[in-house]
Amino acid sequence: MMNWQPDMLKGQTAVITGVSRKIGIGAAIARALAEVGCNIFTTYFRPYDATMPWGSQDNEANQLIAELRQMGVEAAGIELDLSLPTSPVELIAVVQERFGQANILVNNAAYSTGEDIYKLNAATLDNHYAVNMRGMALLCRAFVEQFERDEWVGNGRIINISSGQSFGPMPGELAYIATKGAVEALSLSLSAELAPRGITVNAIDPGITDTGWIPDELRTQFVAQAPMRRIGTPEDAARLVRFLASPEAAWITGQLIRSRGGL
Repeated sequence: MMNWQPDMLKGQTAVITGVSRKIGIGAAIARALAEVGCNIFTTYFRPYDATMPWGSQDNEANQLIAELRQMGVEAAGIELDLSLPTSPVELIAVVQERFGQANILVNNAAYSTGEDIYKLNAATLDNHYAVNMRGMALLCRAFVEQFERDEWVGNGRIINISSGQSFGPMPGELAYIATKGAVEALSLSLSAELAPRGITVNAIDPGITDTGWIPDELRTQFVAQAPMRRIGTPEDAARLVRFLASPEAAWITGQLIRSRGGL
């Protein structure tokens, strides 16, 4: 059985993108890593959240940062548009200035506006690609470039949040699933490239996760279909990320891990 020590990741720093809502997956990941002593640096982008049905409060991201500090770790964050090509390098530079070298990168930020084939166009595809694929890939590069090219890192971790697009069809989300499928493909090949340096790369599929976006009628439908008679919580995904970030997972790389409760 795993024995989570309060200081298991003490002195390490995790960069987590897409942490704007206190009930989101990103926030749960931040809390889970802070519980084991990891310093946290988050990104958020409120203009995107403002366009979504669930929205977010203007001060939610900063409230979470204050909460993390009360847990006894260092925590900070910035509002950042990850669709801009310069954002990944700028982010890692700010993290290094504040905390020094980051050991853990969690690519959680995602862009999704829900288009079917009749609404699909170049702008929609480009917008999804800019955040879900290009932003993620360039942030992986900026993260790796913290270390010398041939340096043995040992405790480097890249964890990419994927989706269920390779598990079953997701009609009406064509641009989203195309870019999330690319996340899984990149994770596998990047893991082989970075393994000789002791940097693991994994992706997780958290399945249907209740972060406030599910209408009551649809939630009832999901629960009725679920073998465990419930749907996923942000904490379910966060526990898996914490494991992959830990020394316990040093031998696990190049994996897409499904955490779907049998769905």
